[in-house]
Amino acid sequence: MTGKGLRVLPRPFPYPFQEECMSVVCVAWSSHVGALMSAASRPGMPSVRVLSSRMLEDPDGVERCLEIMRSATALFVFRTTDALWDQLDEGIRLIGKTVPVVCVSYDPAAWALSSVSVETAQTAYRYLTYGGAENLGNLFRFLDALPDAAAVPEPVPVPWEGLWHPDAPVRAFATVRGYLEWYAGYARERGLSLDPERTVGLLFGRHYWVNDMPDVEAALVHALEAKGLGVFPAFTNTLRDKATGNKGATIWSREVFLGESGSRIGALVKFLPYFTNNGGDMPAFVGDDSPARESVRVFRELGVPIFQPVFASSKTLEEWEADPQGLNSEVSWAVAMPEFEGAIEPFFLGGGTLSQTGVSGTEIERRTPHPERVERFASRIARWLRLRNKPVAERRVAFLLNSDPCASVEASVGGAAKLDSLESVSRILRAMRQAGYAVDVPESGAALIETIMERKAISEFRWTTVQEIEAKGGVLAHVDLATYRQWFDAYPENVRQKVAEAWGNPPGEPMNGVPAAMVLNGDILVTGVRWGNAVVCIQPKRGCAGSRCDGQVCKILHDPSVPPPHQYIATYRWLQDGFGADVVVHVGTHGNLEFLPGKSVGLSGACFPDLALHEVPHVYIYNSDNPPEGVIAKRRSYAELVDHMQTVMVQSGLYEALEELDRLLGEWEQARAGNPNRAHQLEHLIREGIAAANLESQVSPETAPDFATLASRIHAALGLLRNTHMEDGMHVFGETPQGKRRAQFIASIVRYDAGQADSLRKRLCTAQGFELETLLAEPGGVDKRLRQSHTSLLENVEKQLVAVCEMLIGGMEPEALPACIRSLLGDACLVPDALEGLVPVGRRILGIIERMEATDETGSLLNAFTGNYVLPGPSGIITRGREDILPTGRNFYTLDPRRLPTRAAWRVGQNLARALIAKHLEEEGRYPENVAMFWMCNDMMWADGEGMGQLLYLLGVVPRWLGNGMVEGFDVIPLEELDRPRIDVTVRVSGLLRDSFPAAMHMLDAAVQAVAALDEPLESNFVRKHTQERLAAVEADDPDAWRSATFRLFSSEPGTYQAGVNLAVYASAWQTEADLADIFLHWNGYAYGKDAFGVKRPRALEASLSTVDVTYNKVVSDEHDLFNCCGYYGTHGGMTAAASHFRGGQVKTYYGDTREPEHVQVRDLADEVRRVVRARLLNPKWIEGMKRHGYKGAGDISKRTGRVYGWEATTQAVDDWIFDDIAKTFVLDPENRAFFDENNPWALEEIARRLLEAEARHLWKADPDVLAELREAYMDIEGTLEDRTEAFGGEFQGGSIDIVTSDDVAEWKRALEVVRGNNQ
Repeated sequence: MTGKGLRVLPRPFPYPFQEECMSVVCVAWSSHVGALMSAASRPGMPSVRVLSSRMLEDPDGVERCLEIMRSATALFVFRTTDALWDQLDEGIRLIGKTVPVVCVSYDPAAWALSSVSVETAQTAYRYLTYGGAENLGNLFRFLDALPDAAAVPEPVPVPWEGLWHPDAPVRAFATVRGYLEWYAGYARERGLSLDPERTVGLLFGRHYWVNDMPDVEAALVHALEAKGLGVFPAFTNTLRDKATGNKGATIWSREVFLGESGSRIGALVKFLPYFTNNGGDMPAFVGDDSPARESVRVFRELGVPIFQPVFASSKTLEEWEADPQGLNSEVSWAVAMPEFEGAIEPFFLGGGTLSQTGVSGTEIERRTPHPERVERFASRIARWLRLRNKPVAERRVAFLLNSDPCASVEASVGGAAKLDSLESVSRILRAMRQAGYAVDVPESGAALIETIMERKAISEFRWTTVQEIEAKGGVLAHVDLATYRQWFDAYPENVRQKVAEAWGNPPGEPMNGVPAAMVLNGDILVTGVRWGNAVVCIQPKRGCAGSRCDGQVCKILHDPSVPPPHQYIATYRWLQDGFGADVVVHVGTHGNLEFLPGKSVGLSGACFPDLALHEVPHVYIYNSDNPPEGVIAKRRSYAELVDHMQTVMVQSGLYEALEELDRLLGEWEQARAGNPNRAHQLEHLIREGIAAANLESQVSPETAPDFATLASRIHAALGLLRNTHMEDGMHVFGETPQGKRRAQFIASIVRYDAGQADSLRKRLCTAQGFELETLLAEPGGVDKRLRQSHTSLLENVEKQLVAVCEMLIGGMEPEALPACIRSLLGDACLVPDALEGLVPVGRRILGIIERMEATDETGSLLNAFTGNYVLPGPSGIITRGREDILPTGRNFYTLDPRRLPTRAAWRVGQNLARALIAKHLEEEGRYPENVAMFWMCNDMMWADGEGMGQLLYLLGVVPRWLGNGMVEGFDVIPLEELDRPRIDVTVRVSGLLRDSFPAAMHMLDAAVQAVAALDEPLESNFVRKHTQERLAAVEADDPDAWRSATFRLFSSEPGTYQAGVNLAVYASAWQTEADLADIFLHWNGYAYGKDAFGVKRPRALEASLSTVDVTYNKVVSDEHDLFNCCGYYGTHGGMTAAASHFRGGQVKTYYGDTREPEHVQVRDLADEVRRVVRARLLNPKWIEGMKRHGYKGAGDISKRTGRVYGWEATTQAVDDWIFDDIAKTFVLDPENRAFFDENNPWALEEIARRLLEAEARHLWKADPDVLAELREAYMDIEGTLEDRTEAFGGEFQGGSIDIVTSDDVAEWKRALEVVRGNNQ
């Protein structure tokens, strides 16, 4: 496809069909419609009606299209291979019985729909594909004259590809030589570079050239040349057509941009959003598995950055400016697809403007450049070329470490999910020096953080004042007012106004009790540490100011879209224009630049990510398992990602009281048959062990009818822990696991066997006389022959998987695998034949080893620093059998959003829905009427839409898949087939899903409306029931009543990405559940759907929450859990608090589990909290892994404890013993206390203070002895930190817990009153 830059905007139907009855009708790809309409409007043309393929995407578009087609005197259809077109086929056949039909396509099979001869269809096809006004005009004359069109001139050939320049004396150059001969003189006259490294290639669609519409291309050429750069623009079609001689984009790119001595360009701007794979099945290099393999290979040869600008194909520039979404339907093909090719910077360049009135009242748009965006894009390209051309010894690099102010600025420097960012930066600097960079190198990550904290080179916070930062040497630069004004005054007026209203005039002013952010003596302070030609900075605070954390200074809590402070903007601009950074590097997942206010995709100059980053190239070190947030960094902060490996996952196992209980239970299983006296003794010990391990609430001894039942419950409870996997420490960038850790890493990949009829795990079970299916389906069961619990047998199999991987790492050939496993199992191998045929498994493991060996994260990063092309690669949960994510060090992509949910994910979703309903029926004796789900983007990107499938099945609808796997709608399941009521849903959509999967939201919204409109009994359709209740509560003549009554999808305001409640909990800015409910409504009362993007409807959300019976989320892998991020409790927990408040009573809170997709579970949230706390936070093995990473490990422990507190604050789902054990483990244990004191005392203070706040709020009924010791310990911790800070002056909050609610902050109170008073 050559592009999608034009759109036909049809009139509202019905059309005046009497105007159409004598018309030729053309149905074509949207990218061709503008040219066709232009040709049709020329004088002397027959009556023509042109329809865009986009019509087929509308709910009733297919029928409307067919209705117009039936009025044709001749019909011309130019279709793609997209299965959407299949819906027209039967109608086209019927029309062809009465009028001439020409159907053409790149797919030869589609030509059979033509009712004319093959020769006639070929002629028509040539008119279209040759293109240009003359050919297209003759196409219409030809169609109108059928069946006798001999008098119409033959199609006139026009070049398929060529080189072009808006100022050239010829329309096109056929050869590179011809273009270069002309351009050499042109460039010399204007002082332009002819150096390939300062030349920019443009690759754009032939369609725009042949139809004289390269407006954006011309604007960009002139903008680049104005910066002294050479340009090399080439046009072509996307796909190759051997029959016509059309070379296609891949071949033409290689011919044009690659010369004998290498690349002719230093950067490529690719306007074609093409997505092809004609590169064959054999990989050319390890990791050559992108679906866009053919283009990736070309770009790899070029070795230059590939830019992919974007356009608003369905909006005028004015509409785009006003739209908070930016782009919508274009995201899948114009943004997501090019990411498979390694393209970067989806920078907005233009939209449509009305150019003429088309036939039959249809308006068309011509793609038109946005001058400011074109200029900024040209500047960004110039900076990338400067990076490429600058000598390594002169190149300057700015590293930004993330910080999580809410979890303590002082304790969380270098925040990065599963990455030791501090040690990583130290090693990167060392590699840079070895490569010739003029940088200094800290001895280690520990030395790096020691320097940062000794200088207090961070933002002001509880234990840090600007006076201390200045005195200790943490200031990199004092940005004076005049300098900052030069930058600030150049920003758009509306930006300057927003910032000044929030933070005062530059450089910042105290406002409403909030101090100026990081201002000392009139200067803005930029903090960090310089290491030669590198600086290491901590990302500034984004939504608060001052040496405090409370409900007053947390301005983002009051206003979700508050702009960043002056100091934030000044820091990024100083890095570019003060320090002179050639590249900015964000280290680890994730910072907040990409989450600043602005459009979702296709940003403007007034969007804060664009404004803050400005022109400097941006490289982001990112976790390969986090595509939901990684794509936001790519799309909203123009980041080129260099992804890193997941840390090693190992079995959590059992420990301390849990291990002792398991030992006693094992003895009981052996004794119960032959030694009843010993078994009776053990039963008493086991009951005591249950209490010692705090398992009473999970196994309910008092309800067990006999001890065997109790034993089964204990086995299941222990199994849930022993077979959970946990991280063994953190990844260090550039490292790959070695030895046993490598075997554990590989085993965690190959153990996943969902959907596989055969697997190594299944074979190991069968060989030992039991079946994996039984072990998973009956976790409380015991193997009668071995007298071992199913879960302990499963634990042994996991260890055997590691052993097998060790064998292959050690050099064993795959062919020897069956014999070696038999030897490994020894007498336990009862069915040796089960081990035959494992050679492919061995080869797969060797392939994983090869991928690990090919991983060169540091080399890839340095390649990015040179402005080279970074190879694309997949992303996701590697422990879901995804070894294709290796090698890491790549610029990851995600998936095709049009294929979700997959059929497999739909089946998992069905089972989740059934399990949820069954659990509620068992507990409450009735069906749940409304399930509130936190629908996260990871559901789509990790689990292929399991949660979406669950939502659809709760409603009682099923996705409709096309033959190619794409989803094109849904069908309603009849009630008699469903055999239960339709369950209503309330969906809090994550901001990430909102921006990345708009079509999925539209489909779910359409399903809700369809189900609400069904004529069914209210007791069988809770969606209809609740909709009718809402309609009864509004004015009868309200035109928006139905729409408001059927809103079920809610999220935060467009351009914002949190739920708000977590901010209130961290800032102690709440007193009651009602406070949290109000905050949740304030932040999340924005409705979304097919015809709504962020419509403020707090009352609709309140109405939905008031009927909720269950709130719900799920876990899909042990790589992530509900303590990984504050967003889990902030959203799911906040939604639970709000539902409980508006319903007037506690709601059920469930957690799904699809770690084993063929054996899904749904449990109480409290049980999920217990599982994860035991398996990780309190697990000595996990703690030791964290301690290996010093300051960073201590900070991550502190963050997890803070999230435990957050879940308790919002849901009261945390047992008292958990808080007791956290205090005993981290604050009161002498060894761990010493670890925190030495490495990160601020983290220890954060843990202890949160515990004391939990107790003070009556969220924790503490063991009296633990509480007394905790208070004494905290006094020591607090005193030590106060002594460090007080000597330097300035006021700071320290350990004080200041509860400031909306009642105490006037502007916040007003904002909440607006929400409370909103009647929508």
